[in-house]
Parts: sequence; C-alpha cells; structure tokens
Amino acid sequence: MSFLYTDNGERKKTLASLKRVVVKVGSNVLRGNPGGQTQALVDQLVSLQARGIEVVLVTSGAIPLGMTILGKTTRPKDLAKVQGLSALGQCYLMRHYENACEKHGMHCAQLLLTAADLRDRERNMRVTACIRALLDEGILPIINENDSVSVAEIKIGDNDTLAAMVATMLDADLTVLMTTIDAFHETDAKTGEFGRRFSVVTGLDQELLAMAGSTDGNPYSTGGMMTKLHAASICTADGHALAIVDGRDFQNLIRFMDGEDIGTLFCNAGNRNPLRSWQRFLTFFSEPAGAVVVDAGAEEALVQRNKSLLPGGVLGVSGIFRKGDPIQILNASRQEIARGIANFSSEELVRVCGAKSAQLPELLGHPVDSPEAVHKDFLVLK
Repeated sequence: MSFLYTDNGERKKTLASLKRVVVKVGSNVLRGNPGGQTQALVDQLVSLQARGIEVVLVTSGAIPLGMTILGKTTRPKDLAKVQGLSALGQCYLMRHYENACEKHGMHCAQLLLTAADLRDRERNMRVTACIRALLDEGILPIINENDSVSVAEIKIGDNDTLAAMVATMLDADLTVLMTTIDAFHETDAKTGEFGRRFSVVTGLDQELLAMAGSTDGNPYSTGGMMTKLHAASICTADGHALAIVDGRDFQNLIRFMDGEDIGTLFCNAGNRNPLRSWQRFLTFFSEPAGAVVVDAGAEEALVQRNKSLLPGGVLGVSGIFRKGDPIQILNASRQEIARGIANFSSEELVRVCGAKSAQLPELLGHPVDSPEAVHKDFLVLK
C-alpha cells in the first residue's frame, strides 16, 4: 500500500534528525493581516532554529498584497499590471518580515528567482552558495518568484514547485507547504467533497493524482492541490520528504515537527539515497541544449552496466550544443533513456559518430583528454 490513514511511526523516523527545512507559505494564509501573520510565522521559524534546524522560507503574497494596497479585488489580466502589483507588494511584504525578524534580534534577506536562475548550472550554483552563506550568518533567507520580470519562458509558475526546487538545490531534509487546506484527502470524483485524510503517502500513483484539482479558484492565489503533489513528486524523487500542513495556525508547524499526526507526510518510507550535485542538476533543473541517438549496445551499456557513453555508440546528433552543455540521450526508438553533460560539442560529435576512441585525435585534429561523449559521473538515467 502506498498510503496510510494513520501514522505508524513513519513521522518519528523521518523527522528524527532534521538539519535543514524549507517552509513555504501561500498567499491565502497571509491575507487580511500580513503584519500579524508574518510575525506569527517568524516566531515559529525561530523556534525551529532554536532546535538547531536551518530554515529557508519561500513566501507567496506579493501580488495579493499589492492588490490590497491599491484596493483591487480582481487580479488584472494585463501582465504589466500584475508585474507592477508584484513590485509594489514585495516591498511591503519584506518590510513585514524584517520587522518580525528584528523582534528576535535577527535579519532576513530577499532572493527573487526565475526559472532561468535554476536551469543554468552556474547561476544555480551561485544561488545555492548565496543561500548557504546567509544560513551560515544566521540570516533567514526569504525566497519568492520574481513576478515583476517573469514571463512564460522563465516562469516557474507556482511557489509550491519553487519550494521543492529550492529544497532540492540545498539538499534539504524536509519541505513544508503551509496552506489553507489541512492535508491531502480522499476526494469524491462526483461531488469534489473531501473524505478521509491521508496521513502518510509513500508513492504517488495515478489514483491519488486523480484526486487533486488544478486550482482553487481564488483570485489571490495560483496552484492548488495538483501543484502540491507535483512538489511532493520532486521532493521524494530527490530523496527527501514533503509535508502539507494547515497554515491557518502557524503553531501547526511545531505540532507537526513534534510528530503529531496532522497534515500529510510524503516520503520514501525512510529510504534516502542522496543524489550528487551534478545528478541533482541534471534531474531537476537542466534544460537540454540538444540530443544524441545511441545504438542498442550503447543503451545496454548505459542502462544495465552503468558505463559511460562512447562516441562509437552514437548514431546521430540533433541540436547545437557546446562542451559542458546538458543533452538528452535517446535510444534508437527516440525515447529518452538518460541525460548528461556533453564532453564534446555537437559539431565535434558529428565528426566522431561511430568512431573508436583511438581514432578521435585524428578525426578531430587535436589531442583528446577524455574519450567519453558523456562520462558516467555526469549522467543520470531517466
């Protein structure tokens, strides 16, 4: 069974040795009294820090706060107006958080991200290093999507996904989504009414995914249960846990951390096999610049024997990429079997397709330090 209605000790096992936690709060839990709500939230985050847990906050709320400041009740459809609301609201949002942090003798710092900051390897590493530097100084990193500049091509889309991606970048132990829904529930397909609460979920199959809606219809927020399950799939694939907890009372965060059977915990039943840095980037963030098609022998070597991809197994190349770019590795049926970092440019690989390693210097006209088209240390299977 991939879920439990009552915790059987999985929470205690999962929460036993937390070192780093990402907490995400939705727009709806901050509406109405953003100053009071941010203070109540920061109070709980400080309690976690007192336990020796590093905390990173992902917060929604800039656009709704901008709407409130200007007295708007309907989210505008014009992109520029939405971006303007975000820019306005973000200033006020961070002022509330800084005021809340100062009451505890600490500071917070703002990071506004786009998908481009996550997909590019160097920018991804710089964001990660920046957050870790803030944590080292005891500063609370507060992250939001940069809605004032984001367009479709660089938009992450929702902060549930952003929280999961940030947690993956930081190799966090737990992501907590605080929302106006108390947990993930069984849902009646006809009426949409909630049934029993799922306490622990160890596998997201199609039956469970079918119970999630797309959005909650609220003009102040985006997402819904589907985005939360998508975030859970990212976290559990990375090997860490995710929880959905009722954010209408921020004390629920501590109650959950203390092992109380509230909310829903998504996990891999205590089994964690952390990915290496390159594997994490390739799996969750990379935007392939091109692809190579490999023969059956190369496919077997990659999938069954954990070998590197040699040029001799490459049948063809598509796209234009440089050495160091992420690429897809496709089998003869054009199915993606792996993703890796190219050791040659697309132009070079075209010249050495099917060649033996000893032939590479002659075909390329220069010495070759590493004959692999993609080394196994910079490759992940799909």
